[in-house]
Amino acid sequence: MPQQDNAGAANPGVQLYNVLLILVDLAVFWIKAAVNIVMSIVHLVVPPEPEDVSRDVVLITGAGHGMGKCLALQYAALGSTVVCADINEKSNAETVAEVKRLGGTAFGFGLDVTNRQQIIDVTKQIKEKVGVVTILVNNAGIMPTHPLLQQTEAEIRKTFEINVMAHFWLIQSLLPDMIAKNRGRIVALSSIAGLVGFKNLVPYCGTKYAVRGIMESLSEELRADPRKPDVRFTSIYPYMVDTGLCKRPHTRFPSMMKMVKPEEAAAAIIDAQRRGLVEASIPKYLLYLNTFMRNFPLKNGQLLGDFLDTGLNSDL
Repeated sequence: MPQQDNAGAANPGVQLYNVLLILVDLAVFWIKAAVNIVMSIVHLVVPPEPEDVSRDVVLITGAGHGMGKCLALQYAALGSTVVCADINEKSNAETVAEVKRLGGTAFGFGLDVTNRQQIIDVTKQIKEKVGVVTILVNNAGIMPTHPLLQQTEAEIRKTFEINVMAHFWLIQSLLPDMIAKNRGRIVALSSIAGLVGFKNLVPYCGTKYAVRGIMESLSEELRADPRKPDVRFTSIYPYMVDTGLCKRPHTRFPSMMKMVKPEEAAAAIIDAQRRGLVEASIPKYLLYLNTFMRNFPLKNGQLLGDFLDTGLNSDL
């Protein structure tokens, strides 16, 4: 048999066939790539129509304040059934009450996203009392802001538990039902700090880069699933949002690089999810600027960063 294999490999006809097969695959690749480029340009000019979310059950972590609260109010205004989850049950209940006062449908659950077993238990309760979650918005996060050598072990561990590990536990708990229902939308809050490194934010940047990797690789994992479930992933990279996390911001151009209002950030997140965007920054141009600068030497990016002089001072 080895002799036959060697003979087959040396056969000019077999070699020609293999070469032609590669050439055909390359041609198909370039045609599809060109179509993708054209469609991307078209979508920049004419974005996809936003999908209806009025029949969706939306679970939002960190819904008791800031962007989480704004997301709950805006999803409810679109007709979604909103599930608010937060470790602060008082502020979470206030969000639920406000949604209901405005005519929306909302349910509240206390949830410590660092507790894997609690996530499993609470997501089961949500399924029993509300229904299958079809949109998950992983919004909860913390941001200690000081040099790495002044960050304590407890701070670093908690930052990763909330900003990264919670994504795993929530996705593992909810994704099976999304696949079974053949509908799922997972939105993850990364950050501009998940695209560019900033001083005083080393652990935070690490978590936000991790979120980007989780979303990209999970999307690839489901793309290879023979069932081809209709589950989509959207990563969001906000600039500094005025929610209280950014305690001591600074920028050379405050009018151009001003902090984003939480209401505006929430609207942009929901719009990106409804239009099926894989990733989006807030403001939009920052993602394109980062992609453009990645084509140049790293020092050019550092020069741009020095010119803009934007970031966070230590909160100590």
